[in-house]
Amino acid sequence: MTVYLIGAGPGDIDLITVKAVKAIKNADVILYDYLANDEILKYAKNDAKTIYVGKKAGEHYKTQEETSQLIVDEALKNENVVRLKGGDPFLFGRGGEEVLELVKNNIKFEVIPGITSAIGAPTSLGLPVTHRGIATSVTVVTGHEDPTKESKQVNWDYTADTLIILMGIGNIKENTNEIMKYRDPNTPVCVIENGTLPEEKVIFGTLENISDKEINTPAILIIGEVVNLYEEILNS
Repeated sequence: MTVYLIGAGPGDIDLITVKAVKAIKNADVILYDYLANDEILKYAKNDAKTIYVGKKAGEHYKTQEETSQLIVDEALKNENVVRLKGGDPFLFGRGGEEVLELVKNNIKFEVIPGITSAIGAPTSLGLPVTHRGIATSVTVVTGHEDPTKESKQVNWDYTADTLIILMGIGNIKENTNEIMKYRDPNTPVCVIENGTLPEEKVIFGTLENISDKEINTPAILIIGEVVNLYEEILNS
């Protein structure tokens, strides 16, 4: 038995890897997330079992513990199990937790990387997250820490030229207020909604006013001078 933890990419079905598609075609069971484009399931065998285990802000279909146990249960009954995750399994995908559960149960696994929305969404638009003379460093950070943690790990004092926030729309006001303790309120910001998908939308602003904009999820925030560079590219 083998479990394949697969990154489905940022949304566009064509951005999934060839290796991932091969594993999906061979899967007996596929457990897939809310952010994994369900059109990818068209690659599955006709008799493959598909199980939705999505998690969405304020709307969890299954807890992480239930999902991890379900992966183990299916692996013990089937030859090839796919765990399909949006983006990349190990970038805020909690893939490490699932791997630890598999290791504990002596179940073989393979991780197939995916394109994270943190890079894939801006890149597909032509927004470079690094650029010579403007940005030589990038920090990717969660905008929503587990509220049950004893202490926060995100302090918002990051010094990277470009700051990319995932899962941060629900806390956008609180987060940008904290960031403004360390960065100029006029720092350019853009939000990418539904990156790489037909309904994709880009919203521009600054640290000071971006939280006043109408923003829908899923979306990512990009903070830094690369946003001005992108506007220059758009207008050239």
